[in-house]
Amino acid sequence: MAGIKADPQSGSQADSPSEVQVKPLSVDVRGLQRVGARPGFVDYVVQVWNYREFIFYDAKSRVQSGNRRDRLGSIWLILNPVLNGLTYFLIFGLLLGTGGGIENFIGYLVIGIFLFQYSSRAITNGGRSIQQNRAVIQAFSFPRATLPIAVNLRELLANIPVFIVMVLIVLVIPPTEEISWLGLLIIPALLLQSIFNLGVGLILARVISKVNDVVHLLSFALRAWMYASAVFYSYERFIDQPVLLEIIQLNPLFNVLDIVRDVLLYNTVPDWQSWAVLSCWALGALAIGSVYFWRAEETYGRG
Repeated sequence: MAGIKADPQSGSQADSPSEVQVKPLSVDVRGLQRVGARPGFVDYVVQVWNYREFIFYDAKSRVQSGNRRDRLGSIWLILNPVLNGLTYFLIFGLLLGTGGGIENFIGYLVIGIFLFQYSSRAITNGGRSIQQNRAVIQAFSFPRATLPIAVNLRELLANIPVFIVMVLIVLVIPPTEEISWLGLLIIPALLLQSIFNLGVGLILARVISKVNDVVHLLSFALRAWMYASAVFYSYERFIDQPVLLEIIQLNPLFNVLDIVRDVLLYNTVPDWQSWAVLSCWALGALAIGSVYFWRAEETYGRG
């Protein structure tokens, strides 16, 4: 602090520090933002898009490193649904006879098991993505939605060989089916299924990050969902029960299975109602899940 100078003419001191007037300085803080603050939703979506290379790299690297400790490695991605399909075929197909009236029950069951397990894995792992990456969230600043998105992309990439095997089983195991150009409709059906998985995963990611007990309930909910989706029986057995039939036909997983079975097993164009119901579920889940997850962006990793 500079010293106090004396007035050479009067010999008196300058004004004392207590008499100095402090002038207020105006600062424009409109461009400032609190560290860790939640951005607007549109800005948040842009931030997530800017991390697209990280999302793809993380998903790809985890696919390559998954099951590395197992001797069979990634082959287990195919063996798991195959063995599950064989188990369900023995129990429900042979012992309980739920395949009555279904011409190609093996293909019917394989499509149901393979696609259900895809959704089950994607939703479960997406829902646990925040909880399992808490240390990363606390150490780095990035949009948290990239974690469940990367998980769902990883599951999609990992299941591409599974989908190919599913088609090969339908083509090879008797009674074999002939697949036409309609088989290409599998692609939009799987994309809509993936979007639905992501939306549900975003919702569960926020819930499980706050209440870990939901993880234990999730397996029961998924099992009930499988039983309600006509995975190993025909929905036509409820033709005399219109309420139950309506519930099944509004089920997003049932509509995925119905579309894929139509094009692979029956070589028919799926009903537009199936596409409409599945699209509403997929886009609705993504919209609700994105907003719901974004609103808690500041809280992830705390506590």
